[in-house]
Amino acid sequence: MKTCISLALVMTSSLLGAAPAAAQETAKSYPSRPIRMIVPNAPGSSVDTLSRIMGTGLSQVIGQQIVIDNRAGAAGVIGMEIAKNSNPDGYTMIAATTAASTIARILQKNPTFDPVKDYDYVVQFAETPNLLVVNPSLPIKSVMDLVAYAKSGKTPFNMASAGAGSQSHLSGAYFQQAAGIQSLHVPYKGGGASVASVISNESQWTLTPAAAVMSHVNAGRLRAVGQSLPKPTPLLPGIPPIGDTIKGFDYSGWQGFFVPKGTPKAITDKLRAATIKTTELPEVRKALIIQGTEIVIRGPAEFRKVVQDSMAQNEKVVKLVGLTAN
Repeated sequence: MKTCISLALVMTSSLLGAAPAAAQETAKSYPSRPIRMIVPNAPGSSVDTLSRIMGTGLSQVIGQQIVIDNRAGAAGVIGMEIAKNSNPDGYTMIAATTAASTIARILQKNPTFDPVKDYDYVVQFAETPNLLVVNPSLPIKSVMDLVAYAKSGKTPFNMASAGAGSQSHLSGAYFQQAAGIQSLHVPYKGGGASVASVISNESQWTLTPAAAVMSHVNAGRLRAVGQSLPKPTPLLPGIPPIGDTIKGFDYSGWQGFFVPKGTPKAITDKLRAATIKTTELPEVRKALIIQGTEIVIRGPAEFRKVVQDSMAQNEKVVKLVGLTAN
């Protein structure tokens, strides 16, 4: 009996001793298969565009395919819930953004996720200004023109958004409140559809992440009259801050990567290093610049602070514009 117990103890000790080595080996060999990137937005949205740019570059850096998994719906809640409940093995990443991570959660009467506590943070890689764009057939060439046009009572004058609770909805509602104007809100199923509606003049304007509209602005299909950063930026030459006309207006977004809570730190560290290296690739930097996106690198602690501050700001904006939780 003593021999059996001793043998069992030796085997248990051996297994326990082997566990850290196995974990290290897993981190060393990671990734050994494709990685899923959950994008809680529809194809064609600004988040989708930036995620695909980063995903393509990250595939090159890390040596495995990054598979984009669009999980749109409920202003991002569906994607965030799926990500929260995914296996924390390093093979699921989340494209974390202002709208899906903070606004969507604020608009839930009974929140199903907490962006600060329910995920492990990899890295923030971008800040995303919002761009105020109009259909080019309208006689609107500045923020002041847009305000005057709205106050003239001419119709139709619809504001498109990517859906109730989206970044474009909240930023547009905040802009209307700050400018003292009213415009019929028309929510669409995703950023791509909302932008298409302004191009077709079904809606007349939107205030949406620059990455969703820059290609259309450059092609002349939309006219940009202002951007949401508090000062001019070389990323958006010739497009003045909205704050130059509406004092104090400052409402932009951010994007980065989360992973499910409990993902091994060694794997999270590897993903962070690979993401930073991705932003240094010339083709990725160029693609992000074309989308009017500023590369901003913040590690987990700083990134978490950004999300906490974003939650506080958006709670104030939600109350200011009179949105209610569902």
